[in-house]
Amino acid sequence: MPGRDLSRRFYERAVRPLIADVPHAAALLGEGSEVLGFDDEVSTDHDFGPRVQLFVPPDLDTTPIGVALERLPARFDDFPVVYPDSDRHDGRPQHQVEVTTAQAFFLDRLGVDPACGMDLADWLLAPTQIMASLTGGVVLHDPLDLLTARRRALTWYPDDVWRYVLAAGWLRVSQEEPFVGRTGGRGDDLGSRMLAARVARDLVRIGFLLERRWAPYSKWLMTAFAQLTLADQVGRHLHRTLSATRWREREAALCAAARHLADVTNRLGLAEPVDPAPRRFHARDIQVLGAQRLTRALTDAISDPQLRALLTGLGHRPDGPLGHLPGAIDQAIDSVEILTQPNRRRDYAPTLGLGA
Repeated sequence: MPGRDLSRRFYERAVRPLIADVPHAAALLGEGSEVLGFDDEVSTDHDFGPRVQLFVPPDLDTTPIGVALERLPARFDDFPVVYPDSDRHDGRPQHQVEVTTAQAFFLDRLGVDPACGMDLADWLLAPTQIMASLTGGVVLHDPLDLLTARRRALTWYPDDVWRYVLAAGWLRVSQEEPFVGRTGGRGDDLGSRMLAARVARDLVRIGFLLERRWAPYSKWLMTAFAQLTLADQVGRHLHRTLSATRWREREAALCAAARHLADVTNRLGLAEPVDPAPRRFHARDIQVLGAQRLTRALTDAISDPQLRALLTGLGHRPDGPLGHLPGAIDQAIDSVEILTQPNRRRDYAPTLGLGA
């Protein structure tokens, strides 16, 4: 049984009857493949079973809830109700009904309570995989609007933050797109393949940005990408990129994928359109999109004073250098140990050009 369905049945049939008179919300959010709906039979071999989160108003005495949950059945839908989960209770066997407040839950994962608003630093320090886990799960019961308002606040970036993060994504592409041909032309086929894969991954993440979807962590990145509107066409180009045995074919397929995404960027109307046709890299016989042109157009369209100040502090000049634009935390840093821990992410705020 899919984890989402199991959670819903467990809440409605086993948990809710025990706490019907207690004000609460219920959901399945946060960690776990089942939160994103990507679990399958393989997922059941560990950290899997009936679980749900209960969110109560601040200052509510949760003692009666704890007492009531002692009456949970030993098994539910052929799954044990008490089982170990490596992410909770230090891995000790326990029923997996978490009782908390919405504020504490979001603070623990995001480092901020979105009900209080999201400032620039909050947006840039929020990994998309965390946003996906908070907005992509299922809310089972929320009469007090404890969860819905917070999830609504995390729907998507404000437009100028979106422009900035998208600009940084295209800058990442521009920094490595010519290397696919450079290494290939030198006979370093393995190096060309590895670089093509790196650029392809950046293009995939741009695809999520273009469709206003939070990209999950690497295990489910391409599974979620397949659900995007642009996935069929861009996916075909990326498949040819990564399966090509000759660097010229690899380069052409990568340029085709980048061109399609540049077209989509233009159609969003976030900035002045850019010619999406591939071009030579300087005087070399290497074809690239020239993705830094999209970075320039997007940053030119940013008007938010805080972001303009950030760009200036990063060395960006409207008629000069693009500057060092690290973008959001998961564009600048690719470490699980940092991306999954809010306190560690805050330590890296200066890396993004933000105040400590």
